[in-house]
Amino acid sequence: MSGPDLMVLATVATLGGAGIYLLLERSLTRIVLGVVLIGNGANLFILLSGGVTGRPPIRGLFGSEGISDPLPQVMILTAIVITLALTAFLLSLSHRAMRLTGDDEVRDDEEDRRVIARVERELARHRVREEVERMRRIHAEEGFRAGLRARLGLRGTVRRERRDLRRRMREEWERQMAADDPEGGVDTTMGEDSS
Repeated sequence: MSGPDLMVLATVATLGGAGIYLLLERSLTRIVLGVVLIGNGANLFILLSGGVTGRPPIRGLFGSEGISDPLPQVMILTAIVITLALTAFLLSLSHRAMRLTGDDEVRDDEEDRRVIARVERELARHRVREEVERMRRIHAEEGFRAGLRARLGLRGTVRRERRDLRRRMREEWERQMAADDPEGGVDTTMGEDSS
């Protein structure tokens, strides 16, 4: 590879990396920019893979020697059309989201939050099961009194796990309510009495 080819390859890598980074953001505008950058990087890569550049691939104008391979150029034209259509679609989605919600931030889905809460509950149950097994081992190995102390410790562990799970779920709920209502007009007490 020559120096210019390495420069184009570095540009392809930079465009691809920046595009992927922008795709991982929560803003729809950045996602659109990421798609555009990845599309341009792919076009440059296809152009680079086409080999040595030569005369235009027009039949009859030049001899068959020294002309460029037309396949990468056709693929690039097709990729440009696809990228343009995808960009137009994403821009329309971004515009619609901006008109509906006032910003272009991609929010968590309700189902995503339910799945996260379910996983946290399962992890808490798993930790409690491990503590129960540990308590039973202590009771079997060290006797009744040690088992009783372990059982009291287990009750404390279960209470801590429940309290932590409720706290995390409440913080997530309040964070989402604050994101949905930036003016702060939503009551975040979840129906609890303030007295």
